[in-house]
Amino acid sequence: MITFPRVSLVSARGGIRRLAMENQAQNKVYLHYNHTDPCRYARWNARESYEFMYERPWQEVLDFYSNAVNGCTSLSALFGIETNVHNDAEIPEISDKTESESVSAEDRTGRWARVTFKIVLSYHGGSFDGWQKQPGLNTVQSIIERCLGKFVDEKKVELLKDKGLPIEVCSSVAGRTDKGVTALQQICSFATWRKDIKPQDVEEAINSAVPGKLMVKSVSGVSRVFHPNFSAKWRHYLYIFPFNGVEDGEQYGESGEDFENFKCNENKDEQRLGCGECNGGTVENVIIDYKDELENGKKPRRFSISRVNQLLRQLEGKLLSYKMFARDTKASRNDGPPTQCFVYHARAAEARLPCSDHGEGRKVMCVELIANRFLRKMVRVLVATSIREAAAGADEDALLKLIDATCRRATAPPAPPDGLCLVDVGYAEFTPQNCLIPKD
Repeated sequence: MITFPRVSLVSARGGIRRLAMENQAQNKVYLHYNHTDPCRYARWNARESYEFMYERPWQEVLDFYSNAVNGCTSLSALFGIETNVHNDAEIPEISDKTESESVSAEDRTGRWARVTFKIVLSYHGGSFDGWQKQPGLNTVQSIIERCLGKFVDEKKVELLKDKGLPIEVCSSVAGRTDKGVTALQQICSFATWRKDIKPQDVEEAINSAVPGKLMVKSVSGVSRVFHPNFSAKWRHYLYIFPFNGVEDGEQYGESGEDFENFKCNENKDEQRLGCGECNGGTVENVIIDYKDELENGKKPRRFSISRVNQLLRQLEGKLLSYKMFARDTKASRNDGPPTQCFVYHARAAEARLPCSDHGEGRKVMCVELIANRFLRKMVRVLVATSIREAAAGADEDALLKLIDATCRRATAPPAPPDGLCLVDVGYAEFTPQNCLIPKD
């Protein structure tokens, strides 16, 4: 009887499996949404949009955000205006009348004795793996909760030790940012039953953790009813999209000459329809992408900033479902109020990154979005889709039409996180003074 070493059989099976996967990847058929408007042949597919967005000097944007976090520059350097500083008066202070009248300070015990601290943070997105705590990753939340572990009350310390858990606080946040996303005024909070803690103690504990990358802007005691997420009335985001050197000053005008000069065969055979599941939605109106489709170089590669601005302005003042612009959300949240957002402000404008040698910095497009809430990766998908539609010469209501699409493949892949920044979170009613790009 002839026997073969088990290791050799396992290696052989692994090699066969890898070869099969490589062949499958080469023969893979990619599904794309079947757009029916006149500029459908000029529109980038997912791969082309991804390549266009990522072929950028993103390091310069990351350097700008790093300087902003450290206080070496500010967003006013982009727009030449004074930015609004977060107003602590918007948040109920710890001396809230309702609490003080219900229970006197001397008689407060249990939940009434709890002290809640609100922390305004700034951090550099490129230095962390996002906000949310995850095993084995360097996240902002894990650092914050570990640093504040020294402020846990004795009763909870004993409880955590008995369970074999680390001595950490439990924090809440206004919005969980993804890996690579910067925040200039993120809001978080934590509660403790210890009464000997001062705001300065909290600030020093966090600032000593990752100097230059994570900084506390302010700490204050607030009412125990305050919650950074549920109490917020609007979120303010800014996306900086840098142009390559060869593109500076070469973006076409509002008429869209690239699209007008784009030549394609309108009489080509009907595309074959696909079927199946598509990212939580139906695959109705989906076409199959073959290798003999239009080559990348034949499609417009330039766009007008004013056209992007026109596309975004159509979203202002409307309560709409942005499920087509969301990613990584459960299918149960694809319909109904959970996907509805009210956009207060949506604009795009040209700017220049500040240059250290007093010369003219790199040309960038700034996209500003303010809404009562945002879905997962919604801002990045909106930015990428707006650029794609502007380059294709789509109508001004293109984004509104995409809201009624039947599949998320109708929108572009998310733009890189490097350009996104959480500017501020508001706890009072929105006013135009909160905007960086002024309304006309």
